[in-house]
Amino acid sequence: MKHRVEERDGAIIVAFEGDVDLEHSPKARTALLDSVGRSNRVIVDMSAVSYIDSSGIASMVEAYQNARKEGKGFVLAAVSEPAMRVLGLARLDKVFTICATVEDGMK
Repeated sequence: MKHRVEERDGAIIVAFEGDVDLEHSPKARTALLDSVGRSNRVIVDMSAVSYIDSSGIASMVEAYQNARKEGKGFVLAAVSEPAMRVLGLARLDKVFTICATVEDGMK
């Protein structure tokens, strides 16, 4: 898994690429929680996620819960088909705010 973090217009965009699995989820968790701590709005670009397992989902859920507790925005954007299948199976597609593009998440 690769990831990058960028600030844009007062938001932090965290983009993941590759597999967000047991091996890589600790890095994903750290990136997400750090971003929630630094910004009022976090957008997670999932367009290049080829696979995500329950540990990756757990990292997303934890960051989302922290953002909500602090009254901050947390959005998943451009979710790849493999990641959307997993979110749908876990019914988390009804929990997270999901936008078609990163730009939509910035609104």
